[in-house]
Amino acid sequence: MNMKDGPQTRNLPDANQLSILVAGILLAYAITPYIKIPEQGFRIPLPGIMFDFNLNFPTLVSFFVAALAALGSDWLMKPRIDIDRSQAYQHWILPALTAWVIGFPLTFLDVGIYWWAVFFLGGLLLVVVLVAEYIVVDLSDRLFAPASAALVAVSYALFLFLSITIRATGLRLYVVIPALFIAVSLVTLRSIYLRTGGRWEISWAILCGIIISQFAIGFHYLPINAVHYGLFLLGPAYFIISLACQIKQNHIHRGIWIEPSLMLIIFWVFAFVIKV
Repeated sequence: MNMKDGPQTRNLPDANQLSILVAGILLAYAITPYIKIPEQGFRIPLPGIMFDFNLNFPTLVSFFVAALAALGSDWLMKPRIDIDRSQAYQHWILPALTAWVIGFPLTFLDVGIYWWAVFFLGGLLLVVVLVAEYIVVDLSDRLFAPASAALVAVSYALFLFLSITIRATGLRLYVVIPALFIAVSLVTLRSIYLRTGGRWEISWAILCGIIISQFAIGFHYLPINAVHYGLFLLGPAYFIISLACQIKQNHIHRGIWIEPSLMLIIFWVFAFVIKV
């Protein structure tokens, strides 16, 4: 990617654009608790089964905010992506996922100290993601390595947070599986891209989504709390993504299983040990 040389080269996004985007997203969430619109229920009949869905205003806002974050990140990255606009969509993934995940606890929590804590921490996390995404646009940027590492860590944290929130809210399995499949597939796509220096692996993303969905189905019926549920899912997700990254980096050797297996064991042992 060709970047302008000299003092005009920027490693950080424009502060005004960044503040406008984050403020718009947080404002949408801030006013949502004070707008009361009746919940709408609808059914999807299938042979031998009936799916009931409830659509409410906070849910619509969370999807709207995710779209706003995606489009806003494109606007923010535009000065940085000056040649190949066809690759701009990759920088929508984590900002949209971050904005969407923030909305889950804000939807189910009452306005109070915990709601405001999630609100401000979510806003801070969104800023970190947007700044890091701006940096990794240029693979040759001197800050690419720490920024990509931060994005990978945030992506795992978002998946864990989403898993915990979904379990805590008691959503039905037919809602849980699509949400987790989409989330872990997006995390896989972005993580592999960042760790391999720019390779898209859709097949690995789908494979990881299918496998984690199977784990989610099994864990759904176990008498475990939300934190344990999230850790039990994070372990295999990390295992598959880490293994895929090593294979795509041609790091195929006898010890390729050690690091992913060790992290899987750590996450699961931690789930058994932690008391919440």
